[in-house]
Amino acid sequence: MELNVTNENFAELKNSDLPLVVDFWATWCGPCRMIAPIVEELAKEYEGRVNVAKCDIEECEDIAAELGIRNIPTLLFIKGGQVVDKLVGAQSKTKLQEKIENLL
Repeated sequence: MELNVTNENFAELKNSDLPLVVDFWATWCGPCRMIAPIVEELAKEYEGRVNVAKCDIEECEDIAAELGIRNIPTLLFIKGGQVVDKLVGAQSKTKLQEKIENLL
């Protein structure tokens, strides 16, 4: 199940026992729309092992600024409350799976 990051739930998601993958995106971003179905698939495939969330940078400007998000799509890989990896730009499902497997 894919989650939506909000200013209210980000700290809780970030500090969860499960690793977290956050897809930073915006409605007007073409590459973001390209990878959205892949991110949704991965959310289903890794359910119960990894939290997968989307964060609309226009609704959560503070979070994006705090994490230094400059380009979208950006995917952050968070474990133990810390960012441990990052991908910028549209990526293949295989590349995303590699990064998720490294989190586990």
